[in-house]
Order: sequence, then C-alpha cells, then structure tokens
Amino acid sequence: MIEPNKLRAPEMDKEEYLPDDCMKNITVDNLIFAMEAGKLKLLLAKYKHGIAANKWGLIGHWVKLDEDLETAAYRVVTQSTGVKNFHLDQLAAFGKVNRYPLRRIVTVVYYSLVRMEEVNIVQGKNTLEVAWFDVKSLPELIFDHNEIVESCLNHLKYKVRHEPIGFSLLPEKFTLLQLQEIYEAILDVKLDKPNFRRKIQKMNLLINCKEKQKDVAHRAASLYRFDINVYEKLKDFGFNFEY
Repeated sequence: MIEPNKLRAPEMDKEEYLPDDCMKNITVDNLIFAMEAGKLKLLLAKYKHGIAANKWGLIGHWVKLDEDLETAAYRVVTQSTGVKNFHLDQLAAFGKVNRYPLRRIVTVVYYSLVRMEEVNIVQGKNTLEVAWFDVKSLPELIFDHNEIVESCLNHLKYKVRHEPIGFSLLPEKFTLLQLQEIYEAILDVKLDKPNFRRKIQKMNLLINCKEKQKDVAHRAASLYRFDINVYEKLKDFGFNFEY
C-alpha cells in the first residue's frame, strides 16, 4: 500500500494509518499477472506495518473519496508497475464480516494482465518487498487473499476460453509457442501442439510478421502479431476454445 497520513482510532493500534482523503471501509485489491519463462506470475507485496507486517499479500489501497473503483484499481497497478496500458477487469467484491480482523472492510478486487518487459516495479513506502511468484507456488497470504487468488484463477480459466484476453500478456510480436504457453499456464493443462495451432489458425486472428526470432540458442521460430480488427470482434462476440 502507498504511504498514508496519520489518523488514529483505538481499534487501529495494530493497523496502518488511514489516509484522510480515503474511504474508511472500502479498498481495492489487485491481482497483477504477467508471463515469464512460460509461467504465469502474480505480483505480491510484503508489508511493513499493522497486522499484515512481514506477511505477503495482494497489492491494494484505500479508495480515495474523489475517485471511482476502476480509477483506484488503475492507479494502484500503474504506481506499482509503471505500466500504463494493460487489461483491467473487475473480479468481484469480497465482504465477509471478519475478512479483516480489526473492523469491517469490503474490498473490490480487480485483475490486470501486464507485459513483463514493460514492468518497472516501484516499491511503496509501506512495503518491505515486492516480488513475482509462480501462481502454482504462492506463499500463505494475508486475510482472505488466498481465497481471492483461487477465485480469480478459476475465472481466468473461463475467460481465456471465451475471450482473447491472453494476448494482453504477449509482446507485440510473439511466437506460437509463447501463445500456447499462456493457454497452458492459465488452464493448467498440457496442450497438444499441432491441435492447438490448428485451433488458433482457424480463428484467423494472427498475422505472420515474416520475421524470425533473433539471438536465441534454439532454432528461431516465426513471429506473429494479432489482427486488431479480428481481435476487437472476438472481444465483442467471443469464441469457444475447447481443448
């Protein structure tokens, strides 16, 4: 979380100070995903203060009095990663009475998909450490954050089969293997390579760049980019990716 101003209340002795310009019972939490070496990574923070001290959790903040929820979520992702252009979507609100031990706080959760090569992590003043974790090897998280992560991963499995959101994790030019790795990482399955490529080619979504990878130890693969017109249509009308 970002450095807040001082505001004291008896029940807040064990929690971080609350900013004066923020709502007192509503936060946004952000699941920030990126792909690295064929693995789906989640950005987590280890916090300095309060009951979350020295523990890992999702990156979030209080919602300011003069901003809407999506603006708050966008602000947190941008300030944490330096990325300004990314896929952002709301997952759900989490509001169990005791989800935060000291008092009633409802969090509205968003997930974002960023390109790893564009990320420049900025560590907040209330964090000891910020790091990427493989979604298959996450530490124990604060409050209900493990539950939130599980809910989001299940949601992504549905979304990637019906919308082309996975392309938000890719560089502008990518290989078919990189695309397949995204589907495998999100769906948590091993896909048949020829069958996957046939399905993708049927969508007429890809444009062959007529280029090869450079400076790779293995045989250079062809590079592709997505057709923005087809992409927009698939975003509007969806598709069904069966595996």
